[in-house]
Amino acid sequence: MQPDDPCPCGSDDRYRQCCRPLHAGERQAATAEQLMRSRYSAFVLGDAEYLWRTWHPRTRPERVTVDPAIVWTGLEVIDHNGDEVEFRAHYRTVQRTGTLHERSRFAVRARRWFYVDGELFE
Repeated sequence: MQPDDPCPCGSDDRYRQCCRPLHAGERQAATAEQLMRSRYSAFVLGDAEYLWRTWHPRTRPERVTVDPAIVWTGLEVIDHNGDEVEFRAHYRTVQRTGTLHERSRFAVRARRWFYVDGELFE
C-alpha cells in the first residue's frame, strides 16, 4: 500500500492521512469507530502486530495472526454509538466470498481506545 492510495477503511481520505499514522504509532484513534476502521485496514494489510497492540489486554490472545488466504474487499459501518461499532466487512477466499457482520465493543484505557470483543451476526 502506498501512502497516497485510498485508505482501505473506506473513508474518503488517503492512507497517509487516515489509518497510516495510527498503524505507525504517530497518533492514537480518537474514537471507537476510528480504531475499528484502522483495525480493518490492518487486516487488509496483514499487520498482526497492530491488531495485537490495539486489542484490550484483558481479552487479547497471546498471538494474533492474519490469514493471508483472506482478501478483504470492503467495509460498511452500519452503526456506531460511543463504545460500540456495528459493521460488515466483505472478503473473498479461493473458495468463496463472504461477509463478516459484527458489533464490536471498545474501551478506553490510559486514554487510548482498545478493541475488547465482538458479537457476530449470522
